[in-house]
Amino acid sequence: MDCGSSETEALIGSGTEGVRSHLNGGIVNAHLKVYKRRWFILFVLCLLNCSNAVLWLTFAPVADQTARYLRVSLDLVNWLSLVYMVVAIFFSFITTWMLDTLGLRFSLILGSWLNMLGSILRVVGILSGIPQWAMFPMVMGGQTLCALAQTLIIFSPTKLAALWFPDDQRATANMIASMANPLGLLFANIFSPMIIHYTNNLLMLLIIYAIPATIACFLATVGIRERVPPTPPSASVVTSSTEPFLQGIKLLLKNKAYMILLVCFGSGIGIFTCFSTLLEQILCVKGYSNDFAGLCGACSIVFGIVGAGVLGLYVDKTKQFTEVTKINMCLTSLGCSAFAVVSQITDMKVAIGAACAWFGLFGFSVYPIAMELGVECSYPVGEATSSGLIFISGQIQSVIYMVLLQALTKPLADSTASVCVTGGEANLSWTVPVLVMAGLCAVGTCCFVLFFHTDYRRLRAEAAASPQNVTDQTRGDDDTWVNSTGA
Repeated sequence: MDCGSSETEALIGSGTEGVRSHLNGGIVNAHLKVYKRRWFILFVLCLLNCSNAVLWLTFAPVADQTARYLRVSLDLVNWLSLVYMVVAIFFSFITTWMLDTLGLRFSLILGSWLNMLGSILRVVGILSGIPQWAMFPMVMGGQTLCALAQTLIIFSPTKLAALWFPDDQRATANMIASMANPLGLLFANIFSPMIIHYTNNLLMLLIIYAIPATIACFLATVGIRERVPPTPPSASVVTSSTEPFLQGIKLLLKNKAYMILLVCFGSGIGIFTCFSTLLEQILCVKGYSNDFAGLCGACSIVFGIVGAGVLGLYVDKTKQFTEVTKINMCLTSLGCSAFAVVSQITDMKVAIGAACAWFGLFGFSVYPIAMELGVECSYPVGEATSSGLIFISGQIQSVIYMVLLQALTKPLADSTASVCVTGGEANLSWTVPVLVMAGLCAVGTCCFVLFFHTDYRRLRAEAAASPQNVTDQTRGDDDTWVNSTGA
């Protein structure tokens, strides 16, 4: 260990206040380093996030076939997706505490095991020897375990980016890890209808989806061996998560800018959840096949991933978090309004596809940027706590919106165009619900654009400690750094 480590040990020994005064005095450990293994951890998180999203949306693109196979109603099939939101509401506070207190490694390994066990239970639940009455409860049990895993996985990108990546790579790393989730939604939208179409076998679908969950669990358990990197990648890491969990919650609730982001962007998450879950049901009554609905969902996600890649690189260079988020939310609202109109017209495949692509390009892509914005306006509260509360807000609003939109449906008088497999039960008019969805999106966007203003606290803290005070930033694999918070 070189001369820098003795200074680091003295700093850690002085506790949180010592860390703060050390930073304020500009005497940050001279060796801020990053490590190649950060890319492996990022890969594992991406695989885990992607797998969990596939498990979440397995049944939505084939909701009518699932209802027929399990002999349950469409409302119950929708709850196979809604359970993710319900579980998130009740357990997210615990998992954010775990991430900021017990650490990233523990949380990812626990999440990977829950994800794998849930995927296996879903397979067991529809085996031929299982009584018909027990099939749906067992599948729901598997979905619940996967939902518990999501609360650990979905908050991890901002934590991983902060702990392992330097400030000029954080937004990009967060983007890559976060966009693995919509990539999983993409796979579900494409492969669920395809596998059901060619095999007509729900068991085969669930077995295929259990494979990546098992691989992710193995890689996380064997490959992630460190709680934190040996040395911090940026000055802000030293003071991140220094606030006790409950104190951090209190600080967030008093932060006006953060609360506006919490409510408005949480509403956006709720809108996207409804869009992803209900897309097949909205389109089938107008004569559009499951394959087309899956293609539309895939199209929105592909464009969202492309947009996220561009935005991540742009924001890493410009640090214009607020401007990018506001512009994208406005354009998302336009896309949502366009979808609400064209989805209720028959023989409008090109227009519907274009609306879905626009919706995804500006909506999905802004998610990691908004999460980074949440960290910037709430620093030094822990990254998992700040991003976790936004996600919880999104899940609460998702449940409310899903229940509201389904309650607003009415039996369709003329169902001659419908191609819904379950027939009369699925022949519902979605005209009013999709218009309400567009209205909710517009209201949330207007409130955010008009009232959200913030200072970038994390960037300001790093500017105070660098570049003149941090004399040497290198990239290697030596020194030992211990995070004083254990995060």
